[in-house]
Order: sequence, then C-alpha cells, then structure tokens
Amino acid sequence: MPLREALRKRNDIVKSILSGSVFVYPTDTVYGIGCDAANQEAVARIRKIKRTSHPFSVIAPSREWIKENMEIKKPFEKYLDFLPGPYTLILKVKGNIVSENVSYSGKLGIRIPRHPLTELIQESGTPFVTTSCNISGEETISSVAGIPVSISGKADFIIDAGRLGNQASSIIDLTGSRPKRIR
Repeated sequence: MPLREALRKRNDIVKSILSGSVFVYPTDTVYGIGCDAANQEAVARIRKIKRTSHPFSVIAPSREWIKENMEIKKPFEKYLDFLPGPYTLILKVKGNIVSENVSYSGKLGIRIPRHPLTELIQESGTPFVTTSCNISGEETISSVAGIPVSISGKADFIIDAGRLGNQASSIIDLTGSRPKRIR
C-alpha cells in the first residue's frame, strides 16, 4: 500500500501490528521489516524470513521511552539529540521491554527514524523491531521493487514510499566507557 494510504489507515495498521503482523516499511535510510518487538512469534517469523540469528534493533516510541527503559550514561545523553535521524544507538536494557528473541546480550539497538511512518510507532507507545528488509548478508533494499519474493511473499503488508537513500543507519555503541562507532 502507498505511504499516503498507510498514514490514513494508521489505527488499523497499528492494530494489525500489535496483533502479530510482520510488515515491510520505509525508514529514513532503507526499507525495513518489522513487527511488535514484544511479540515473540512475530519476531521468530522475521528471523526465519531473514535467515538470521543476529540481534535486532527497535524503533523506540520516543526519547522519553528510551530514557525510561534503557541505561544511558550521563555523558552520552547528548547522543539522544541524534534522534530522530539515521542512527542506531546501542544501549543496555533496564528490564524486559522486548521479546527475549529480539536481542540476547542485555543490549539493544535503538532507532527513531526521521520519517512520517515513525508516527505510527509513536502513537502505539510500543517498540517495533527494525531490521533491513533483506536476507541476512545481502544488499539493503531501497525500493519495494527490489524486495526479494522470499520476503515480500511472507510479509502481511508492505508500505511503499518510493525509492529511498539505500544507506543503512550509523551504529554507535554507548555501552562502554566511550562511544564506539560500529558502522
């Protein structure tokens, strides 16, 4: 469905995601595949679709949510100013905020894309899994036409916003004594 239509149907889409749908969507970087990060079955579906055991990141509903649910060292709080934007911040998790099969190390990648679709996540108040819409290890996807059938055929719905930038987010690990740029 086109982005404009998705934004008009925001309540229906949020309900669908919260009930277990896996969906493909645009971000400020590349197309992602996601689901409700608290839904273990939906997360397992994405793992099977992507053929990966790597940790997933989430789109956070807000900076306030990040402050409440993640450990962020005082000197690193300035990195929250990068959000929304094309950044993933790796932080330590304070509690059980996502399904245990999202991330395994007590750390979690957090994003808030600068994209109109992010409003859906913010309205839901819950984090959504965000991972690139590709088979693990293959090229990222910058248009719906480039999505492999092995993914598009298994997603419950796809939101099309045209061609995107095709550059994945920068990843900054803030769990150590100093920030570490991963990508």
